Amino acid sequence: MRILHTSDWHLGRTLHGVDLHEHQQAFVDHLVGLVAERSIDVVVVAGDVYDRAVPAVPSVRLLGRALAGLTEHATVIVTPGNHDSAVRLGFAAELMRPGLHLRASVDLLDEPVVVDDPDGPVAFYGLPYLDPDSVRRSLAPAGADEPLARSHSAVVGAAMQRVRDDLAGRPTTRSVVVAHAFVVAGPAADPEAAVGGVDLEDGTAPERSESERDIRVGGVDSVPSAVFDGVDYVALGHLHGAQRVGPSGRLRYSGSPLAFSFGERNQVKSSTIVELAADGSVSVDLVPAPVPRRLAEVTDTLDALLDGRHDDLRDAWLRVFVTDPVHPERLYTRVAEHFPHALAIHHTPVGAVEAPALAAVTAESDPIEVAAAFVAFASGGAASETELAVVRGAYEAALASEASE
Repeated sequence: MRILHTSDWHLGRTLHGVDLHEHQQAFVDHLVGLVAERSIDVVVVAGDVYDRAVPAVPSVRLLGRALAGLTEHATVIVTPGNHDSAVRLGFAAELMRPGLHLRASVDLLDEPVVVDDPDGPVAFYGLPYLDPDSVRRSLAPAGADEPLARSHSAVVGAAMQRVRDDLAGRPTTRSVVVAHAFVVAGPAADPEAAVGGVDLEDGTAPERSESERDIRVGGVDSVPSAVFDGVDYVALGHLHGAQRVGPSGRLRYSGSPLAFSFGERNQVKSSTIVELAADGSVSVDLVPAPVPRRLAEVTDTLDALLDGRHDDLRDAWLRVFVTDPVHPERLYTRVAEHFPHALAIHHTPVGAVEAPALAAVTAESDPIEVAAAFVAFASGGAASETELAVVRGAYEAALASEASE
């Protein structure tokens, strides 16, 4: 069976104020074309379809367009993430067209969507994002007097036990779990010891993106990978970089289709195509997603930024760090005029004078000294003689005006 695994579309997201709707629409069209071209059997979307719980109308329409196109070619299974409203995403799920399954309810997590291929049935279990405070009672074992522990590990573990219980009655069925969580490689008994177990595709340690929302409960946000033992493939959402959990490749993040922060500028965005063999083994092919405009970062003095040496970055969405020791005149305007797609401009002075110590300004303070201290604080450089002369002249003119009244 051929499965396309995607997640974290974040429809409605902006990038430093830039509307990404047009680029998200291009990704949707790319995805529909890819599903048709590669003869995909099942598409799974592992959460964070929308960027917020109450999406804007254009985002809702774009999701409708995406689902309509995808279901023309494949069975589609969607679960909500922590950015989505499970209730809104799952509204009228039972009325959806054949081939579209919105698995947004905790009550349905152990009721799989079963899809047959020539090798037999495959059971797809959809786990919506499980907020411990919301589900620790409903997922507790029947007859339990106390709710589950207040942790992601406890609630996801309970959900997966329900999945395994259902699978026990399907002895010849291959299995796929679609889940939205922060999963790290490690034993189920000790989730806090599992930090750092996720590998990027290039083998380096992961860096969580600044665009991923914090989901910590009780100081811990992770779920150990051993919680998912017993299934053939786990399609994960939440982290925005394509990566695997542990060496087997059985648990994977597809990553987001677009970069949503400069911290993601070096990630290769892709969709994950999974070949699920008759024996439950998997092979993976990563298909790059279209890049609307590359993200880049540059650090230099203002003169160096404007003299042409960095002009290969003029077409990029850019984060700029200007290192002049003194704040240059019209800094932001000059950078923006030269780099039309600069989204973030920061003055990070190198070699600036030490900022003066904060001191209370009283009636006895010398106004010229106060003004000079402010210039040093605001610009990173000591006030020049010309600047001091202007301040001194303004102060003396004010004194003269008061004296004449």
